[in-house]
Amino acid sequence: MDATVSFTLNGKNVSAETTGATLLVDLLRNHFGLTGAHVGCDTSQCGACVIHVDGVSVKSCTMLAAQADGCTVETIEGLAANGELHPVQQAFHEHHALQCGFCTPGMIMSAVDLLRRNPRPSEVEVRDWLEGNMCRCTGYHNIVKAVRAAAVAMGEEAS
Repeated sequence: MDATVSFTLNGKNVSAETTGATLLVDLLRNHFGLTGAHVGCDTSQCGACVIHVDGVSVKSCTMLAAQADGCTVETIEGLAANGELHPVQQAFHEHHALQCGFCTPGMIMSAVDLLRRNPRPSEVEVRDWLEGNMCRCTGYHNIVKAVRAAAVAMGEEAS
């Protein structure tokens, strides 16, 4: 059964024909060409597909496209503004918080949600929050450093 799903995607109103079984990650990648959300496990274990739906981090491989109807969806491609990296993206770059980069978009999107909720997380809080995001390349040390550095940078921007 086909249906039209309409939502705001990275600040733009969009719509697409989809089936009831289409996952949101597949719609984003295959219909809209936004390939930042990666499919890494197909079981919602790795977090490579994390995006924001109505401002909350969601594993897009566990959400049907039809569930996004009327929502606001933000992907890693929509995070930078006016040609400037988001502070979390910048901190990941500066603190070498990536190696192969496969998990990076999901890590960044999860971290942005954390910092919206908790602008000054401790190292333990960052590690706990990112528990649902797997990185097979790093020991997470630089990822945690990057998130905490982004928290400081975002706090300075707000001052």
